[in-house]
Amino acid sequence: MSEPPVRPPKVVAKVVVFGWGNTSRGDDAIGPLLLADLEAAQLPGVETIEDFQLQIEHALDMVGADLVLFLDAGTQTAAPYVFYEAKPAGVFTASTHALLPEAVLSVYRQVQGQEPPPAFVLCVRGEQFGLGEPMSEVAIERLEAAKGLVRELCAQPDVGLWRARVV
Repeated sequence: MSEPPVRPPKVVAKVVVFGWGNTSRGDDAIGPLLLADLEAAQLPGVETIEDFQLQIEHALDMVGADLVLFLDAGTQTAAPYVFYEAKPAGVFTASTHALLPEAVLSVYRQVQGQEPPPAFVLCVRGEQFGLGEPMSEVAIERLEAAKGLVRELCAQPDVGLWRARVV
């Protein structure tokens, strides 16, 4: 009797997801809350990283990633959110404390000597960011709408599918 053919294990894409913001500043909690919801889904291949802001060191967190997703709240963002592909851009110095995703991608390019993995930004519009303020009702609604998109993207880590969802 012959053995059944051995199938190679299915390779799961590595997706690194950054969520940043401050839960003590009203709608600025959107990034961390999206990240918490994604963590609860326990999707294979998804690595989450939370911080108050993006730093140059976050470029190293992208090493080995197939896709990168940045989650944040914005004040002048189109409602309910924008989703776009980010490309390396921006000027930074070693003393820079807060960076845009595009600058982190530039740091990756400089440090690794190669292009960063495909990266996308989901920025949800917020309305109030004052210290000690609760989240606004409209931001809570936008957060709920964005949760589905984040889970869908990370459950289907395919750059072509992600590019098709760009708004």
